[in-house]
Amino acid sequence: MLNQCNLLIQKTEGRYATDAELVFMIHYFKSYPQRLSLYQKLQTLEQSIVQAVYEQMKDKHPHLLQSGTQNISGKWKRDTMRTIKYAAIALLLDDPATFQERYLLWFQSIMVAFKSQKSCEVTYSIMQEVIQKLLSAEDFALFSPILELTRTALGGTAVKG
Repeated sequence: MLNQCNLLIQKTEGRYATDAELVFMIHYFKSYPQRLSLYQKLQTLEQSIVQAVYEQMKDKHPHLLQSGTQNISGKWKRDTMRTIKYAAIALLLDDPATFQERYLLWFQSIMVAFKSQKSCEVTYSIMQEVIQKLLSAEDFALFSPILELTRTALGGTAVKG
């Protein structure tokens, strides 16, 4: 939405926007009540989502919560909660492009530097399953593209391990 608004401002300098150029805004305002409601649900469910994903990670992939001999569960939880917050804002604003440009690319570089792509791949795959169980089909359909963008950006280059 923000990127689209900026492009609209640039394209329409000195003139009114055409109906065709405003279609994205009409779509956004029609979907805003659902986006706001889902944003608030995610805010309420954040702790439960992270805990459910953590429990599955701990049970099925405990090595991904270790860095050498160090338990990195606390850092994993903080990073995961931060990512959910940014993803929720992207959902609310209908702006996955800004989410990717301003958050995912930055965080991806960190995950690559620490060779954490596999952890991200598993984390966000499990998260999709967890969230799908917690949301209505309509809400999940709205949020799943952002979750998939997150999974592919952070774990898409995952190395087997």
